[in-house]
Amino acid sequence: MVRNVEVYEKRALELIKQTEGILQSELWKLLGLDSREGSRIVLRLARKGIIRREQVVINGRKTYRLYPAEPTDRKKLNIIVDIGSILDIPCVVCPYIDECGEGGFYSPESCRLIDEWVHGR
Repeated sequence: MVRNVEVYEKRALELIKQTEGILQSELWKLLGLDSREGSRIVLRLARKGIIRREQVVINGRKTYRLYPAEPTDRKKLNIIVDIGSILDIPCVVCPYIDECGEGGFYSPESCRLIDEWVHGR
């Protein structure tokens, strides 16, 4: 496996950006990598959404032409937040919330309600 993968990824991305689409095999040669190591670098960049791969046929063989990813090519990250998990926090309905604080008489560190909520009792 290639050492300093991040260095190769950075250099690969620079080379891809400099071209109007570079063949995967040309990139490997410019980086001084064999096909196995080169493929790993390319796949890592593609998975991160940094580059896009377009399948092409050159001299009767399938290969990929590599391009920098456009913002529309990048995968959108959808985060689903379930507020149900926080609605039953005892602090939300605690009558002493305004007096609660670290080291005080009412304190999260010594609160029986929080302890029961955290430990599911």
